[in-house]
Amino acid sequence: MLEKKTYDKLLGHAFDIPVKVDYWDGTSEVYGEGTPQAEIELRKAIPLKDLTSLPTLTLGEAYMNGDIEVNGDLQELVASAYRSVNSFVTDNSGFLKYLPKISHSEKNSKEDVQSHYDIGNDFYRLWLDKTMTYSCAYFKHEDDTLEQAQENKVRHVLTKLNPEPNKTLVDIGCGWGSLLFMAAEEFNLKATGITLSQEQYDQVKEEIKTRGLEGQVDVYLEDYREVEEKFDYATSIGMFEHVGKENLPTYFEQVQKLLVPNGRALIHGITGQHEGVGTDPFLAKYIFPGGYIPNVAENLTNIMNAGLQLTDLEPLRRHYQKTLETWYQNYSQHIDTVVERYGKPFSRMWSLYLQACAASFEAGNIDVMQYLLVNGTSGYDLPMTRSYMYENS
Repeated sequence: MLEKKTYDKLLGHAFDIPVKVDYWDGTSEVYGEGTPQAEIELRKAIPLKDLTSLPTLTLGEAYMNGDIEVNGDLQELVASAYRSVNSFVTDNSGFLKYLPKISHSEKNSKEDVQSHYDIGNDFYRLWLDKTMTYSCAYFKHEDDTLEQAQENKVRHVLTKLNPEPNKTLVDIGCGWGSLLFMAAEEFNLKATGITLSQEQYDQVKEEIKTRGLEGQVDVYLEDYREVEEKFDYATSIGMFEHVGKENLPTYFEQVQKLLVPNGRALIHGITGQHEGVGTDPFLAKYIFPGGYIPNVAENLTNIMNAGLQLTDLEPLRRHYQKTLETWYQNYSQHIDTVVERYGKPFSRMWSLYLQACAASFEAGNIDVMQYLLVNGTSGYDLPMTRSYMYENS
């Protein structure tokens, strides 16, 4: 009885929409006023200590294992929890002490990246678009396809740099190379990619040959901290989230070192617009080991300390929400294939991850931003207004 009363206390303020909860003992409760917009089945009792100290990990694992089922819109349910100011799900006061200290040595960084990206290209092909771009897309028009939106994003990044033909560019964390190839083919740049993923490296090398871009595009399988060359331009998309809190100063210092004087960088990544812990135990254990999401103030402090100057800052939160929703739509069409290849808990883990991340962006819990930086004085050798970013992209 005491346990059920504690559940009532926890769930009574967990959401800002009415939710029905079906308990393991056959009883049900509706929390919130009005007709329930979602139904949660608790098929077994979850230890309250785990639920209150590590809520996202505990709930995530219960969902993976089928101990929790959600009937209704899972994304909206999670977004509701993030919006509710009194939700135990967003009370992070308890879980930090349970997180292991994470090393971001070059060895550990390589292991972290490969654990996520080297699941196999075949897995990502199921739900990414043809460009194999695994980062926020840019929807210039409501009816843009995912592939169009990803190409829009890459073109938007490169256009912001206002690059001159025949100059050099480095892409830190180059993924499967879509930016490298556009930089070479549309902007006539000599482009170099850096990745720690063997799968990505192999595919980019093969694509370079297929496109006949030997001598204009190259890719290195190495840590970004090992690169010693200088470049006119640098890009980095979805990278700083992987380096760890303690290495953010080093990351931006390395961006500065890679640039010639007055060289420009466009850094695109997930960023918080509030004070928070920057990490999540479920994501750290299952999706992004070693991941850390810095807030805007952290990034700006590290940018200034590295000797770089900010020229432009653009939030793209709604674009990432739509990207994730599209990824989930694609993913859900291949659930049977994922279950067959990787097992049901894995399939439910990724289903939860994609929907919960979309919810996090929807609720404003996290954001994604593009930082246009100069290794010199802000705006050096750039047009006086931002109009060039949209006229040419």
